[in-house]
Amino acid sequence: MTDASPLRPCARTLVLASSSAYRRALLERLRLPFESASPDVDESRLAGETPAALVERLAALKARALAGRFPDALIIGSDQVAAVDGHVVGKPGDHATAARQLALASGRTLRFHTGVAVLDSRTGRCAGRLVSCDVAFRTLSPEQIEAYLAAEQPYDCAGSFKSELLGTALCTRITSDDPSALVGLPLIAVVDLFADHGLDVLLPSPR
Repeated sequence: MTDASPLRPCARTLVLASSSAYRRALLERLRLPFESASPDVDESRLAGETPAALVERLAALKARALAGRFPDALIIGSDQVAAVDGHVVGKPGDHATAARQLALASGRTLRFHTGVAVLDSRTGRCAGRLVSCDVAFRTLSPEQIEAYLAAEQPYDCAGSFKSELLGTALCTRITSDDPSALVGLPLIAVVDLFADHGLDVLLPSPR
C-alpha cells in the first residue's frame, strides 16, 4: 500500500483481480486491506459484441477466474476499452499503435467504457456496473502526439490516454458520473457493489 493512512479492519477478505498499478492505487483510496492477483482470462472480443458488453463480461470473468484461489472473499474485477464509432480502441502496447490511436482521436470524442464486477466467492453471487466517460480531444498535430508519447509512454492505457497526468492537455472536456472510472476502476460503483454484498465501506468491520 502506498497510502500512509492506517488501514481499517474489514469484515471480508477483499481481492482485486488485476495486476494494474493504476487500479491498485485507486482501490487503496478506500483504506481497506486487500490482495491483488492477476486473473488468467481470454480477453478476446466475441463476434458482434459491443464495447460496453465486452467490458461488462470481462469484469465478471476476471472476478470469477480467482474464485478457486479465494473461496471466501469479495473479488473485484474490472476492464476498460475506449470506443469511437462503435469500434474498440484498446491498449496500444507499442509506440506506433499509440500514435495511430491518438491521430484517430484528434478532434473527436471517444467514449471510455469501464466495467466492474464484485463476486462473493462464498455464495457465487456476482453483481456488476458499467460506467462510461466521454472525452473530447483537441485537434492534435503529429508533433504534439509525439511529444506526449515521449513524455508519458501510455502504452498500457486504453486509447493511449493517461488522464491523471499530461493527458489532461489532450482534451477539452471530460464528461462522467465517476472520474475514477477513467483511470480504470469506478470507485463510486465499487462502493455501491460492496454495499450490495453487505459491506459498508465507512463501517467495514462489525460493530
